[in-house]
Order: sequence, then C-alpha cells, then structure tokens
Amino acid sequence: VQLQASGGGTVQPGGSLTLSCTASGYSLDNYEIGWFRQAPGKQRVGVACIDREYGTTYYAESVKGRFTISRGNARNTVYLQMNSLEPEDTAVYFCVSVDRAGGTSWGQGTLVTVSS
Repeated sequence: VQLQASGGGTVQPGGSLTLSCTASGYSLDNYEIGWFRQAPGKQRVGVACIDREYGTTYYAESVKGRFTISRGNARNTVYLQMNSLEPEDTAVYFCVSVDRAGGTSWGQGTLVTVSS
C-alpha cells in the first residue's frame, strides 16, 4: 500500500486543520490506520488510530477531545480532524497502515505548524 499524507500547513493557535491519508488504488477498509507525529528534535509518537473491524478509535492523551480520526466515504482515505490546535502540536504528521499480518506501510509526512 502506498500512502500519501496531505493537508498540513500553518495555522494560528486555536485553529483547525484536516489531514488526509490516501491510498493509491487501494481500499483502506482492511487496514488499521494510525497517525503519528514527530516534532523537531523529538521521537515520533502515536497520535490516533482506527481499527479495521469496528472503527474503534484511540487517541493520545495530549489530543483527546481535540483530534478526530475517521474513515472517509471514499474508502481509500482516512482523515485526522484537528481542532483547538496548540503550538505543541507543531510537527510532521505521518500516517501508517497495518495489515492483518502486521505489515506496515508509512506515507511521507505533512508538516503542521501552529504559530501566531
């Protein structure tokens, strides 16, 4: 699976962005999808994920109540809606797919900058 993350940009604190994770020519229905982020000088950490069976979602404590991961009607896309953005959310955001065998595929990152 080839994934492409998009939708990053610069936004003021309190603003919103929606990131997209799109697969080329594949449905993502059979994959767990996760969003990770990597801030400058820091390790990559998990932000949110959605499972393949029931659409159950999981969030890092730092983004609970502000971020929402969802599957799009176009079955090859997963979104990360980010509200009430804070400067601490500044990072490169990556999406990853996990298949039933545990294989992973990472997309390239998209930069989110939260700054006044």
